[in-house]
Amino acid sequence: MSFELLQTLLGNVWSIFLVVLFFGGSIFVHELGHFLAARRRGVHVERFSIGFGPAIWSWRGKDGVEYRISWLPLGGYVALPQLADLRGVEGESSVDVEKLPPISYSTRMLVFVAGAAFNILFAFALACIIWFIGQPTNSQLATTRIGYVAPVLALPDGTQVPSPASEAGLQVGDRIVAIDGQKVADWMGVVQTIVTGSGRTATGSPKTVFTIERDGQQQEVSVYPRLSGDEKFRRVGIDSGYELLVHEVAADSLAARAGFQAGDELLTLNGQLVINANTYHEILGAAADSPVAATVRRGDATVTLTIPARPAAEADSRIGLALTTGFKFTHPSPFAQIIDHTVMTFRTLVSLINPRSDIGLDKVAGPVGIVRIFHSAAEAGIHAVLMFTILVNVNLAIFNLLPIPVLDGGQMLFATIGKLRGRTLPANFIMATQSAFVVLLFTMILYVSFFDVRRVVRDVQADRAESAPAAPADAGE
Repeated sequence: MSFELLQTLLGNVWSIFLVVLFFGGSIFVHELGHFLAARRRGVHVERFSIGFGPAIWSWRGKDGVEYRISWLPLGGYVALPQLADLRGVEGESSVDVEKLPPISYSTRMLVFVAGAAFNILFAFALACIIWFIGQPTNSQLATTRIGYVAPVLALPDGTQVPSPASEAGLQVGDRIVAIDGQKVADWMGVVQTIVTGSGRTATGSPKTVFTIERDGQQQEVSVYPRLSGDEKFRRVGIDSGYELLVHEVAADSLAARAGFQAGDELLTLNGQLVINANTYHEILGAAADSPVAATVRRGDATVTLTIPARPAAEADSRIGLALTTGFKFTHPSPFAQIIDHTVMTFRTLVSLINPRSDIGLDKVAGPVGIVRIFHSAAEAGIHAVLMFTILVNVNLAIFNLLPIPVLDGGQMLFATIGKLRGRTLPANFIMATQSAFVVLLFTMILYVSFFDVRRVVRDVQADRAESAPAAPADAGE
């Protein structure tokens, strides 16, 4: 076995281990919250299961609880027959529920909310680790400054149209302060706010209002996004602005002859501000037949260099420079991390139920998508795994508290209605409602999983196409 193959194998084993540990651990923590709260309040616990369906492995402890791992890894549950009749999902109870003592309203609420509370506590603990060890951040993401305005935008059918950003007059160097009245703090916030936007014109076309700062003055610019890419997200055709640093200069290259040195910061090309690699490539590609004046920052000085003209055969942007950008570790407080993820989660939920947005269930990641992202995060490193686990736990907490039957929030809603009306809701009504929403929930999971699998297949095909060797040149007759 070659060293490269062994390294790949060990890397995949490590990634799978991290997926099981943190994704499975997030589910376990949620159910542990229910379990501990129920035991603390004297509620009968029938079963503690990770996953649904038939058991892969089970064991009944001395406390009378059946602990199991089940075949369908779509979550988990703690069977509490005194609190909720979920026999259709959790199986039959081994005790006569009618002979068990009644459960108070406060106990019901505490047990149901405990799962979400434990997810938040788990997320907070991981956020403390990120706070301590630092969060890797590069300049490309830690900005709201526009570094590139694409001239055209590709639509899903392959046609190209003028980009909404160029039509609206957005410029390189503009700093985005807010989008649709929502302040943005980094480029991820910019992208997500555009994608989840719900603004529309009188004719129903997508509309987004940018608040930008240009030359020290704030102004509002109306931009009309187009649905672009495989997922048909709202896009306007901009990219972030960041410093371009010379990492390496190839020997005997045009860049070496021009006088570039490692550590230089590229400022302008032919007088145009260059704070994005796309702008760099476009300017050099368009000016191959003439010299290009480059301004760089070298230490505390500003130096002007001249890139020689290139022959027609080299009419591209390859001049022998390897560019990079700034990178640092930030230490956001645990509270700031939890708040950021909470805002992101609520923003996504609102866009899902808002008929004016372009976000639907087909764009949501299900269990397959989450595992895939966990695997990608594991390949990127433990920092990425921790940050994504924090997001997953905040999502689990908020999602489970939604007032939907089957979810914890639905059980809390039933308990609250029963408290207000002075008697519990009829058991048959609760059972019928639960059964209907179980079907809907699993249908939704299957629906989003279909699109998850389609994304995986599409990306695998794209990776194979990129790695396939080029076809040999036609030798002719």
